[in-house]
Amino acid sequence: MQRHYEHFARGYNQHERYGGAWKKIRDRYIAAHPLCERCLGLGFATVATLVHHVKPIADGGTNEESNLKSLCVSCHEKIHQRKKSDG
Repeated sequence: MQRHYEHFARGYNQHERYGGAWKKIRDRYIAAHPLCERCLGLGFATVATLVHHVKPIADGGTNEESNLKSLCVSCHEKIHQRKKSDG
């Protein structure tokens, strides 16, 4: 619930929350995986703009490459919409 509140709180900035170390990890991952991994699995080539944690940090996930996926905005939104409807 706290994460949900923080997301909508005035002045919330996810880049401040994750910090400079995350930005480096994210930039390195996007450089190595420039296409959306979900779209590729569906047979499309779409530029990835986001790095998604498969298991969220708040739930014990890590920044290890095995827990990351490069995604386009559309796929990222679909994943989070599905999580909201599931849980």
